[in-house]
Amino acid sequence: MTRANPAGAPSEWRHFVLLFLGVAALAGLACIGFVAALDPYGLRAGPGRAPGPLMDGNQRFMYPQVARSGTYDGAVFGTSTLRLLDPAALERAFGGRFANLSMNAATPYEQAELARLYLRHNRPKALVFGIDPTWCEPEAAERRLTFRAFPAWLYRPDAAWAVLRQVNGQSVSTAADALLSRLGIVRARLAANGYAVFTPPEEFYDAARAQAHIRSARAAQAAAEAEPGYRPPPADAPMPALGWLDALLAQAPPETRTFVVFPPVHVAQQGAPGRPAAEREAACKAAVTRIGAAHGATVVDFRIPSPITRQDTNYWDPLHYRLPIAARIVADLKAAQESGRDDPEGSYRVLAHAP
Repeated sequence: MTRANPAGAPSEWRHFVLLFLGVAALAGLACIGFVAALDPYGLRAGPGRAPGPLMDGNQRFMYPQVARSGTYDGAVFGTSTLRLLDPAALERAFGGRFANLSMNAATPYEQAELARLYLRHNRPKALVFGIDPTWCEPEAAERRLTFRAFPAWLYRPDAAWAVLRQVNGQSVSTAADALLSRLGIVRARLAANGYAVFTPPEEFYDAARAQAHIRSARAAQAAAEAEPGYRPPPADAPMPALGWLDALLAQAPPETRTFVVFPPVHVAQQGAPGRPAAEREAACKAAVTRIGAAHGATVVDFRIPSPITRQDTNYWDPLHYRLPIAARIVADLKAAQESGRDDPEGSYRVLAHAP
């Protein structure tokens, strides 16, 4: 018996491999061209070229183009505790055009990187910085990122040359979504100014469910404090991330109206009086106040027991207030800036004031 070994087999195999590689190369080039043309992460955004539709679910990929666009002379930086501040309300209160660039669960490092990018490309009239306890954690300099992807290449000055960094499945999908948005088939995930209402519609508010979330958080905190190894940071422990805040405030133009805000979380999330957590919060607020005052910022503290923070029905959970409270915060910031005095109703304290 003889084995089949056609003389043309090696040539046919070589032809197949070359054809496969050629098709793969063409497909790759097509993907690169498609993504580059749609520019889903706004690498070409800048003055005179507005960012495209914001389609990626991770704000860390979407907001750099808003920061680089030069479209907004006011901006909010923080986490979800400031994300509900409506740019339209801020514009009515302070003028200009605002973007809300607060990112869900953003670390101080991520917030600072975005704010640095914004300040490189804009001369703002107004800035709002939200300060959560993470800004005062001793490990903040080491805990720079979360489980969410953070594309550092989008925050560099030479991002326009990073087109090859965005060639992957996620970018192709986001580019396709951007195309569908441009064609009017789907809506952008976020408004052009970065704003989105991430809480459920107000008509679906469930007070009992909110109270259950608040009770659960209070119980979890009590259980954590009861653990034998519980050792909260002492009041005088280092706060390395505040150096980033200091540098950002120094980078802002002298004429910029700057607010540093401690957002109003429910009292269940605040340090109980006399406990180490409360002493640490007080030390954090004192350090932030010194930095804010040194740079002419108005520092406003909503993170206190108050008519806002004691009322369960103002919240969806211990961290996230409802839309009417967001509107009140904007009005209170304007009142604090104009008067320089604490709220007569006790909803906020003015820790530093710049007329």
